[in-house]
Amino acid sequence: MRLLCLLGAIAAITIAAVAAIRANMEKVMGALPAKATAPVAVEVLEEDTTSTFIRRRVTYLSEGSDRVPAYILIPKGKPGKLPAIVRLHQTTKIGKSEPIGMGPKINLHYGKELAERGYVVIAPDYPGFGDYPLDAYAMGYASATMKGIVNHRRAIDVLQSLPQVDPNRIGVIGHSLGGHNSLFLAAFDDRIKAVVTSCGFTSFAKYYGGDLTGWSHKGYMPRIADLFEKSPARMPFDFSDVLAAIAPRPIFINAPLHDANFEVTGVQDCVRLALPSYGSRKANLVVEYPDAAHDFPPEVRQRTYRFLDKHLR
Repeated sequence: MRLLCLLGAIAAITIAAVAAIRANMEKVMGALPAKATAPVAVEVLEEDTTSTFIRRRVTYLSEGSDRVPAYILIPKGKPGKLPAIVRLHQTTKIGKSEPIGMGPKINLHYGKELAERGYVVIAPDYPGFGDYPLDAYAMGYASATMKGIVNHRRAIDVLQSLPQVDPNRIGVIGHSLGGHNSLFLAAFDDRIKAVVTSCGFTSFAKYYGGDLTGWSHKGYMPRIADLFEKSPARMPFDFSDVLAAIAPRPIFINAPLHDANFEVTGVQDCVRLALPSYGSRKANLVVEYPDAAHDFPPEVRQRTYRFLDKHLR
């Protein structure tokens, strides 16, 4: 039985309950390695400027000799310590490049728009995308998902190392692949103070009618097939648990009514189950259901930016 079924209408989630959720996620994703302590050793490969920000193409040290390609966007003319964002990309061959404004889908340029708004932004590649043809399994990982979490935690380290960044005002935003990776990062790292997830999840039972094939390939979590028979009923966690593990930190969910990937009533189910975990801070769990498909419409993006301003500025 999943944890939230046992929790019931508790006033707020406990530290022990969060630890139990993380342990169940690790059953599927593999164990979270000990946090790296080596310097992130950022190497700047290229730098250019726009009218509003400096754009650096970099790599940073994740673990061992593994270096993650990324972009860092630093607003121009903004004094003092700034809020910062880990910006995670959707499933796209060009990886990190599209959300910083270098791809064709304008509705997914949320990294660029946040830099223009005054946020320092780091945009890493997920394994297998962009300039990062990494085989996470050759490194001993049980999932690409967990390798992503490790790399994204190190992206927080990069932001905290920058003199322009307030280390206590860091959020995460992502669409689709980046939408669920944003939740996974926040669930495992309390340094994330606010989350935006766009088209990022539905309940496993309502994901393509309960067929978890799309979650079980090498880009995600093969144990879903190998250990849990692609069965929602056998899964030790669901996205209601992931939301609860982040509580009471603020989360903004963009869940379009016509998202063919992530069925909207499954999102509603997860939100309903997770909401008691927020206790008296239920207003921190914000959901919008735009009349759209698998997309991040302009009016919703603007509301997510105001949400981030509220919680990070």
